[in-house]
Amino acid sequence: MKDIEKFIGGFRRFQHKYFGEDTRLFESLKRRQKPKTLLIGCSDSRVDPAILTDCDPGDLFVVRNVANLVPPFETGGQYHGVSAAIEYAVKSLKVRQIVVMGHSACGGIGALMAGDDASNETDFIGSWVSIANPAKQQVLAELDYKSPEAQVRACELAAIIVSLDNLMSFPFVAERVAAGELALIGWYFDIQQGALFQFNPDVNAFEAVVEAPDNGVTAE
Repeated sequence: MKDIEKFIGGFRRFQHKYFGEDTRLFESLKRRQKPKTLLIGCSDSRVDPAILTDCDPGDLFVVRNVANLVPPFETGGQYHGVSAAIEYAVKSLKVRQIVVMGHSACGGIGALMAGDDASNETDFIGSWVSIANPAKQQVLAELDYKSPEAQVRACELAAIIVSLDNLMSFPFVAERVAAGELALIGWYFDIQQGALFQFNPDVNAFEAVVEAPDNGVTAE
């Protein structure tokens, strides 16, 4: 129960800040939300997007799932939580950018690289992370000489690109990108370094946009 008490105390501080000292922000948010950014992040407890970006309530429309993955566009099946959120953000909220944010030490990508069996019908994780199989196959083909740790990191980066590519399979996303009304951005948070990297499609590599506090190392 200590955790719950901690969370309740945190809510009281939130309440004091936004409903006590200065109510202007939530006076507008009470009526509607109008975020300009959809951020697709990982469910990992260490990578809360609002905390990492130090933003205000209403700034981000957030989707979080295991390994920050975007499935390809398809209309079969019954449940499309991530796809529904993307559709709402793009078509209703008309966001201006979609950020896919991965991170180091990702358990979902680790499970993918470890070869967890996605054929088991009760293995929800294995089935879900198989979305990033193209990233895994690329890493195994090109970096078979690397250590398992280096391969996992490479897959974490490559999986972000897979999700960016999958976003473009949604017709309403591709249409707005082509019209210059929507930008797709890939971020990678290095937990060990405390650094942020962004995918540069011109050079097909991730580059530091916020370097580590004591050194600047570019992700490869």
